[in-house]
Amino acid sequence: MKASPEAATLTPYAGTIFPGYFSDEGEVARKAVNDWIRTGGVFDGVIDFDAVVRDPANPDHILPEYDFGDRLHPNDAGYRKMGESIDLSLVAGSD
Repeated sequence: MKASPEAATLTPYAGTIFPGYFSDEGEVARKAVNDWIRTGGVFDGVIDFDAVVRDPANPDHILPEYDFGDRLHPNDAGYRKMGESIDLSLVAGSD
């Protein structure tokens, strides 16, 4: 089986109900990590969960239709959408 590193981006969490969890500095770091995951050339594959669940009109927020209610965790529809976005060839082994 071929070992190849894959990575997934970090999902947005601005507006979370948890006091002190979101910060402007944390958002800068999240965006920098996601940019590195997408373009750094380190990974053989990238699963872009950020692009799947973010609100295009407000990209540091999760889309309301995918929000569990705490503006941090995806709900069932969000996790379904994330799962459907995975290119299974990234995680399928070959002998």
